[in-house]
Amino acid sequence: METVIIAVFVIGYLAITLEHNLKIDKLIPALVMMAISWALISLGIDDFTQWFDSGKHALLDNFGLLAHEEKMHLMEETLLHHLGKTAEILVFLLGAMTIVEIIDYFDGFSTIKSFIRTKSKVRILWIFSFLAFILSAIIDNLTATIVLISILQKIVSNRSVRIWYAGLIIIAANAGGAWSPIGDVTTTMLWIGDKVTTLNLIKYLLLPSLVCMLIPSTIASFLPAFKGELEEDIDEDANKPKSKFSSTMLYLGLGAIVSVPVFKTVTHLPPYVGMMLALGVVAVFAEIYSSSKFSVSGVDSEESDSHAHHSPVHHSLSKIEMPSILFFLGILMAVAALESLGLLFGFANNLKEGMPMMGTEIDGTLVSDLVVLLLGVGSAVIDNVPLVAASLGMFSEGVDDQLWHFIAYSAGTGGSMLIIGSAAGVVAMGMEKIDFFWYLKKISWLALVGFLGGALVFFLTRMWLA
Repeated sequence: METVIIAVFVIGYLAITLEHNLKIDKLIPALVMMAISWALISLGIDDFTQWFDSGKHALLDNFGLLAHEEKMHLMEETLLHHLGKTAEILVFLLGAMTIVEIIDYFDGFSTIKSFIRTKSKVRILWIFSFLAFILSAIIDNLTATIVLISILQKIVSNRSVRIWYAGLIIIAANAGGAWSPIGDVTTTMLWIGDKVTTLNLIKYLLLPSLVCMLIPSTIASFLPAFKGELEEDIDEDANKPKSKFSSTMLYLGLGAIVSVPVFKTVTHLPPYVGMMLALGVVAVFAEIYSSSKFSVSGVDSEESDSHAHHSPVHHSLSKIEMPSILFFLGILMAVAALESLGLLFGFANNLKEGMPMMGTEIDGTLVSDLVVLLLGVGSAVIDNVPLVAASLGMFSEGVDDQLWHFIAYSAGTGGSMLIIGSAAGVVAMGMEKIDFFWYLKKISWLALVGFLGGALVFFLTRMWLA
């Protein structure tokens, strides 16, 4: 039965990886894979000889000797445990996404666009690289990529030039998301799972992540695509009326999201509680500002009518990308099924104990580093969310162990090596219709150099801070 469950997982994985070839949204195989895996566990519960206790992070003794009813009860408890942990991540993401949509409702991100005054291609490259690096740490790499490419489309009219910028934005956004607990789904998973703390994550990963962004951007500065200046272009939004609350909502929303790690540190409550508080505060101001907007601009009947039938919060909730939320639900619960059977735990032990180098056993730390580097490369081919979810079941190291910091770096930045390897890459691919092989030829080598450079800096940082 274990073999069948593994086969279901592999087939589901392939379907997710080949999403664009099969023309099937990746959330579908993720949900089907999850449901079938747990159904097979339930039907074959008496055939399993081991069970993994996620709370104690160890295999249960004498699981095979338990009665059928006891096994079913244990399975239901385990399923509920994993659903609760997954729900923490999903509720957190829902809150963050809603705050970002509220900012966008008030055109808050136009404030960022107003800062860009130069026409130099190299200067614009550096501006967008640093914006992506910083914004992704605050509003997550997926959202930062969407925001910056939307701004880029208003600044750079030539698509052949714009896709070069998009490629570097992907690298910078993934690098920026790696050092922040709210910058990437994978780092959020590690943070919520009590594997890393905010201050240590920043302390160990800020410099490696910065190097991961700086190296590709520096090399790109000398490429022909970024020579010269942009052509003069008419700004279609220049004459559009701006909400007087744009800047206020931008700073309020970003400040609310940034306050979540502080809330967790002070109260020791799960991060999703702080995110719900942040959402509530931002929503209150959004409703107040929206009412003020109506009364001040009541003469403008077109603007008033466009907002009169729903509140900013309702409008923002309607724009949440639910397919991504359901995908995370499916993939995290599917990985939980493998973890519950003890498969990931056994695989990790075998890997760490048996990995040879030139016929000899090597140091355990080096083995772990090699495994995590492979995880980073693998995240370029396969979605990094299930890989990190698997690592949570594979390793039992304590909170803030350097292994978790390196996993956060590798999974967060390794996906930049292929355009399908990260959420930021997939959304950029959709927005700019970037060809897979164009990215592979032009951008992948830059991402690889940045990834390896950042990994080297991480090793040096780890030695220095140890």
